[in-house]
Amino acid sequence: MRQISLLGCGWLGLPLAKSLIAKGFSIKGSTTSSVKISVLENAGIEAFQIEIGENQIAGNIDSFLENSEILIVDIPPKLRGTSSENFVKKIQNLVSFIEKFSIEKVIFISSTSVYADENCIVTEDTEPNPDTESGRQLLEVESILKSNSNFKTTVIRFAGLIGEDRHPIHFLAGRKNIENPNAPVNLIHQKDCIGIIESIIMLECWDETFNGVAPFHPTRKEYYTQKALKLNLELPEFNEDKISIGKTILSDKAENLLKYKFGSI
Repeated sequence: MRQISLLGCGWLGLPLAKSLIAKGFSIKGSTTSSVKISVLENAGIEAFQIEIGENQIAGNIDSFLENSEILIVDIPPKLRGTSSENFVKKIQNLVSFIEKFSIEKVIFISSTSVYADENCIVTEDTEPNPDTESGRQLLEVESILKSNSNFKTTVIRFAGLIGEDRHPIHFLAGRKNIENPNAPVNLIHQKDCIGIIESIIMLECWDETFNGVAPFHPTRKEYYTQKALKLNLELPEFNEDKISIGKTILSDKAENLLKYKFGSI
């Protein structure tokens, strides 16, 4: 039975771990919350309470990584509001432990925020040009991991994450003067996030970078109006006075190399 360590069993990591277990993998999973340990254990996950810091790691990181062939890193930078952590230092701290154990392959969950918000078509060959601090730190971490010759790293740049319990329309419903009505949406469902990660593992697609974005790009106004109507929510109102700005992110590589078929958004 192949063993995987999954750093970050949150909104995406926990259902991913459950899916991998159902496919026969042995999963070690981490959480920063002591309360959530029992949730992970009840799902069949060998649970660890671990928190990656800039200078130290709290928790039994050695046991968490030991004897795993693959490490999935799914911990986003905490840079919103008053938080200003150095995500790059945190991952640099983690890398020394990855090198210490038998980790051969790493999947790093990144974001399409590494691309600038411009009116253009974006593929994996597009030169990243992040215009946010989160995007800049994610791009630097991608480089740190991919340049390390001790293990192979595949990066997945996911777009806006949606799921049964998570959709931006619940935030946008009833709001007025929303900008960029004619910008394309770039979203991906939780089920497709899991499907892409599992395809990479099953097909052994290492040392690659993938955009994880559903290949459907209606305008923001079209998409969110339709969703509000479907869910009987108050319609959002958009500002048509300003020129809309927004990139269209393609995920042809996932469709061609992984032969992945996306679901709807």
